[in-house]
Amino acid sequence: MINWELLQQEYDQLIQRLVDSGLDQRTRANMQKRASQIAEVLTLHKQITECDQTIAECEQQREKEDGELRDLYTQEISECQIKKTDLDHQLEDILYPSDPQDDRSVFIEIRAGAGGQEAALFAVDLFKMYSNYALAKNWQVSVVEDTVTDLGGFKELIMHIRGRGVYKYLKFESGVHRVQRVPKTEGAGRIHTSTVTVVVLPELDDREVTINQNDLRIDTYRAGGAGGQHVNKTDSAVRLTHIPTGLVVTCQDERSQIKNRQKAMKILQARLITLEKERKEAELSATRKQQVGSGERAEKIRTYNFPQNRISDHRIDLTLKKLDMVMQGDLDDLVMPLIDWDRVERKAKSTLDAEQN
Repeated sequence: MINWELLQQEYDQLIQRLVDSGLDQRTRANMQKRASQIAEVLTLHKQITECDQTIAECEQQREKEDGELRDLYTQEISECQIKKTDLDHQLEDILYPSDPQDDRSVFIEIRAGAGGQEAALFAVDLFKMYSNYALAKNWQVSVVEDTVTDLGGFKELIMHIRGRGVYKYLKFESGVHRVQRVPKTEGAGRIHTSTVTVVVLPELDDREVTINQNDLRIDTYRAGGAGGQHVNKTDSAVRLTHIPTGLVVTCQDERSQIKNRQKAMKILQARLITLEKERKEAELSATRKQQVGSGERAEKIRTYNFPQNRISDHRIDLTLKKLDMVMQGDLDDLVMPLIDWDRVERKAKSTLDAEQN
């Protein structure tokens, strides 16, 4: 629990110290940053307290009234409760910070798993689902690399979604997606179960990850697929191999070999960061004897049941009877509860860390 009186005292002391002209530049900058953070928290706390007071007063007055006046008090209480919930979320986001990479664009890797051709066809459906969701939010979508099966499915696909806050909304898509439906290739009408693996990687700046050029093997080759004579006759496609880890990244969506190399490098950087993050999370998990939102690839996170028009997210025990709409890109009823769940997990993690310290 936060001692608000002590926090106010700290803020007042910081303001007094900032008046001192003898402070060096670095100390002053750190103190100003801390004072700004506390001021924001105190302001939100004050607004939340005011909402609580308004709700209490309206509830008390509502008991004395009837008819139209009673309805007005009920409406004001409802509006204050909505405002208070939003303020609570803002405060929790400051007290229990979210992933600093939430504002980033992403690379999404979609790979067919168990189920052969049906899994590859479902990979196409997921690609369309994410693309429609992105376009509805005015994000830019492009395909970096794909491997197409003879039935038009994706054995593997890497897509790039560019925009502000993409990672915040789509990072929870990492994991195993299970589909239950009658495949187009099924003649007897039997329901099959297939899986597709999704990995969401935040796009990083070149300065954030340094890769030793001696650790790279760079190959160029002629791109395949649609694109006209240029694609087929120019060695514009790039394959990067990171020798220490064995990671391989290919890119052929740009006409320029330089641009393909730059995009492939960004994907490689993101994969290396993710590997390091997973390693650290595994260590923390072993220490705490629990897992806190790791999004491991082996986890079955969601089931898509087409015969019953049902979609279930197993991490938050959420089931919706609107699979048809979800597949068209209407993901917010899944995404927003996951963001709320993540907020609760961050708060629990912060509390656990405080107890251990």
